[in-house]
Amino acid sequence: MTQVWLSAAGLCLSTVVGSVLGYFIKELPHKWNDTVLGYCAGIMLAAATLGLIAPAFEMDAPWWLVAVGVMAGSLFLNVLDFITPHLHHITGLDPEEHHPDTKLSRILLFVMAIAIHKLPEGMAAGVSMSDADPSWAVSFGLAMQNIPEGMVIIAPLLMAGVSLVRTFSISLAIGLLEVVGVWMGFALGSLSAAFLPFMLGFAGGAMLYVTSDEMIPETHAHGYQKQATYSLLLGFLTFLLIE
Repeated sequence: MTQVWLSAAGLCLSTVVGSVLGYFIKELPHKWNDTVLGYCAGIMLAAATLGLIAPAFEMDAPWWLVAVGVMAGSLFLNVLDFITPHLHHITGLDPEEHHPDTKLSRILLFVMAIAIHKLPEGMAAGVSMSDADPSWAVSFGLAMQNIPEGMVIIAPLLMAGVSLVRTFSISLAIGLLEVVGVWMGFALGSLSAAFLPFMLGFAGGAMLYVTSDEMIPETHAHGYQKQATYSLLLGFLTFLLIE
């Protein structure tokens, strides 16, 4: 149990640390924002494929069970995109500030995407801890990408006029979602050895969905796709070195 608590605490703390750094940086230029996000995307791609999906295929389970898990994980995130309620009320700003075309609304959509994937991200770490030989690589890789991710969430909210207390509350809530996810993943992965390959595939599929649907398109939307691509490769290699 100790390793599960350490994993959960590390993921939550790394998000908060990134948010604190975001208070000082205020706003990253698009060039650096896309570069940082590209690096995070590379880590998530490697963590999903090499830390979760590949080990699942190596287990004594039908290959189709893992494949179904991957698709179920991506579908789960897709459904969450539709059913998650608006987060506008958490900013404390006037309703007029939330017109769909405003900068604040675009920032909130991005924050929502980050918050949505924190739960399955935590589940991914928890599932990796439920094996007989716990793997720290997934937790460490996610913690590394949580720091710049926290920075690119909090800094834009501050620039949009959201108060310091509310931005910290948002950061803490997002970090706690990951703690819940770690324990959910650990509990589900520990239920049955036969269920573990599916859960690993599920967590990997959810991470792949976020990377492809949210992170990579965002890094290619401002004309700095080359830097973002090379940064993604560096992130991928970072996880390989961790492994």
